Amino acid sequence: MFIQTEATPNPEVLKFLPGRDVLGEGSRDFRSADEAGASPLAAELFSIEGVERVHFGGDYLTVGKGRDQDWAHLKAPILAAIMDHFTSGQPLFTGEAAGVQTGGHDDEIVYEGETAQVVAEIKELLDTRIRPAVAQDGGDILFNRFEPDTGVVWLHMRGACSGCPSSSATLKSGVENMLKHYVPEVTRVEQAL
Repeated sequence: MFIQTEATPNPEVLKFLPGRDVLGEGSRDFRSADEAGASPLAAELFSIEGVERVHFGGDYLTVGKGRDQDWAHLKAPILAAIMDHFTSGQPLFTGEAAGVQTGGHDDEIVYEGETAQVVAEIKELLDTRIRPAVAQDGGDILFNRFEPDTGVVWLHMRGACSGCPSSSATLKSGVENMLKHYVPEVTRVEQAL
């Protein structure tokens, strides 16, 4: 098995491409070892000293390290953990979490009428134009909510995008400009926490 690595715009995050599907659809972000309990691979990665974040995408995963850690010391054990996981045939998730994948849309909020159409247009642009481009850098941008009174779209930054020095520029100049151009009801884009 050959695993490619790629730098991301975030110097604290590396992208790993195992040459096979990781999630296939959607994405999953782990911010702590406690959250990683649902995934043997994520738990193993968090057991490596210095690993602070793990993100699963369609055919890649990203690993975030602490600022005081060096990739020269972390890369080999991370590669070994990924290779061991995929060659062992273990599932990516165990128990109830096995069927859980997040595509990123906040389905708790129900939008109606004209607002529902605006939200559908926003989600369509995110899914077809923005998310595939951001995935190239090992990240993901997920819809959180739309405020029709103010025109503000709230988005979650995941993977390499989360904490990236250039994420606010990506959000403002790239994502905001595209959404405002195609969806005139959008006035601003903000990052949800």
